Amino acid sequence: RFSGVGTERLEAEVKARFPKATCLRMDADSMKSRLAYERAFADFRRGKIQILLGTQIIAKGLDFPNVRLVGVINADTALHFPDFRASERTFQLVTQVAGRTGRGPHGGQVLVQTFTPEHPAIQAALQHDYETFAQQELNVRRAFGYPPFSHLVRIVANSENENESQRMIHHLTESLQAIVEKMAWQEQIRLVGPAPAPLAKLRGKYRYHLQVAGRDHSRLLQSIGMVRDCLNPSKTVTWTIDVDPIDML
Repeated sequence: RFSGVGTERLEAEVKARFPKATCLRMDADSMKSRLAYERAFADFRRGKIQILLGTQIIAKGLDFPNVRLVGVINADTALHFPDFRASERTFQLVTQVAGRTGRGPHGGQVLVQTFTPEHPAIQAALQHDYETFAQQELNVRRAFGYPPFSHLVRIVANSENENESQRMIHHLTESLQAIVEKMAWQEQIRLVGPAPAPLAKLRGKYRYHLQVAGRDHSRLLQSIGMVRDCLNPSKTVTWTIDVDPIDML
């Protein structure tokens, strides 16, 4: 079973184990303004804070020459998302965090907590081996027909009524499938779904999604355009159409 703990719980653990060290938590709850982030980083750089912990924000391109130890807690958080970029994002994050240490003359150490230490993304990140990771990841994407070897359109139906959201996404899928068969595009266009979105309910609305993949970008968009009537927003259902999506949640 994969599970995680929040930064508040992590802060409590750290303070209990290192009571003499000054610790600061950085997340959306504790940092209310841009100035709060700047003050925190300035205090950490001057040594007023010995332990800095938080979300991914503290991994992004910051240069602290005196940092000699970095810990990546629960590195699997993004690894098992239902997103074809999950491995890429995990490699990126672990590599970025690891890069925060060892910038001074004393070197540094990185500790990574993971349930799957054998995963190629984790192994490649620990070695800073981009070439190996990229080749493995590209082989997987080629085999399953994901970008950059195809284009992708993600369509999400949103409704306060779950049955209505589900009904409309199924109607859209049937219409698209009929067009693909009528135009003899079965080899060029592939439908994945429909299914509940990974974030199945967001801001009070139920979400179902469909992925439409194809190597021919113009033909892919043409097929979506041919079911335009299905995608007209109504009083009960609104649609999100994301071409070459970055976020799959």
